Amino acid sequence: MPNTLNVSIAGIAGHELLGATSAIAASTGSACHSGHHQPSPVLTAMGLPACRGLGALRLSLGRWTTTEQIDQAAHHIISAAS
Repeated sequence: MPNTLNVSIAGIAGHELLGATSAIAASTGSACHSGHHQPSPVLTAMGLPACRGLGALRLSLGRWTTTEQIDQAAHHIISAAS
């Protein structure tokens, strides 16, 4: 989907990264897998190793998302990863 971005940072579990910042609204997978810490079946099918799949954050843009909000989210993710 053109409004969805999946990012992962090597060595950091996605749910831990997401837990380290409450400033962004993101998820570690689809709603139907809420609460499960397993690699996304889609990322696995794409050939990503389990460690990258477990590190994934799923970010979605809305119609009214601004460039400033994207920059802020990136800053928060980088800070949480540090």
